[in-house]
Amino acid sequence: MAVTKQMPKTKVKPATNFSKETYVRWYDMMQLMRKFEEKAGQLYGQQKIKGFCHLYIGQEACVAGAVTALTKDDKWITAYRDHAHPLALGTSPNAVMAELFAKATGCSKGKGGSMHIFDKSVNFVGGHGIVGGQIPLGAGLAFAEKYNKTGNLCMTYMGDGAVRQGAFHETFNMAMTWKLPVIFVVENNGYAMGTSVSRTSNVTELATLALAYEMPAETVNAMRCEDVHEAVARAAERARAGEGPTFLEFKTYRYKGHSMSDPAKYRTKEELEEYRNQDPIEVVRHTILENKYATEQELEEIDNRIKAQVAECVEFAEKSPYPTADELYKDVYAQQDYPYIQD
Repeated sequence: MAVTKQMPKTKVKPATNFSKETYVRWYDMMQLMRKFEEKAGQLYGQQKIKGFCHLYIGQEACVAGAVTALTKDDKWITAYRDHAHPLALGTSPNAVMAELFAKATGCSKGKGGSMHIFDKSVNFVGGHGIVGGQIPLGAGLAFAEKYNKTGNLCMTYMGDGAVRQGAFHETFNMAMTWKLPVIFVVENNGYAMGTSVSRTSNVTELATLALAYEMPAETVNAMRCEDVHEAVARAAERARAGEGPTFLEFKTYRYKGHSMSDPAKYRTKEELEEYRNQDPIEVVRHTILENKYATEQELEEIDNRIKAQVAECVEFAEKSPYPTADELYKDVYAQQDYPYIQD
């Protein structure tokens, strides 16, 4: 099977433009994402988590680098590979794990599951199960920010399979016409539902899809937090200046299959090993140690804290109650009072 063009192996730069605090924050965020997802995969195998489950292992820099480039008031929306985004934004791991367990204490009250994580408190407007369905929603969120003159923007993530949807192209047209403050991100991990990008389209450099709409676009090595941060910062500056959207192609990689039911036999061991040599967490860890931003012991303390945090969220989820039957009819329609309608 043909595969997408791969990136050259990353070389860690000893000198950086980022602070010690930023690198340690990246390491902390990505380790939480990684350890949470590894535990979720294990629990799925034990049938404690059921239904669909799409892990983010390997793609952590796509989120970590973006978080440090934006403000807490910006909005975020993504597809169904959605556990990592809210964790990086500050959602309690307890609430995310409980949602995976379909428990009432979950962030979607146990009624959304893995593909529908939401947390309004951190401006995460959800994971969405329909391929490409979140793209016009992201533009709508950006429209609201522009209409209300907040100065905020919306980060709209999608997978490489979503760029074949009609909603993608319709949204790009409208977003450019109205100069909406939205950053469109395609997390190009090389495969959509197990089929490589090169088998689905003649266009394999996905950033070029923005050319039809004269939208600024950029291809980013998203195995590096530094590159992600810088690209998102540039796009955010344009959005806040009223110059409209940007399309970023994040070249990344997932170490697991598309979902837990995908054995990923369509990839070679050599391809997987090449990307493991670029592991974003190890890249940041190496930079921290090379620049003496932290010691091995200090990083180990972070690892142990996160390990305990993940264990705690599993215990919380297991002990939480399931939703009661009356929850079935809640959160379906919004309650509105219409004075002109009589009972």
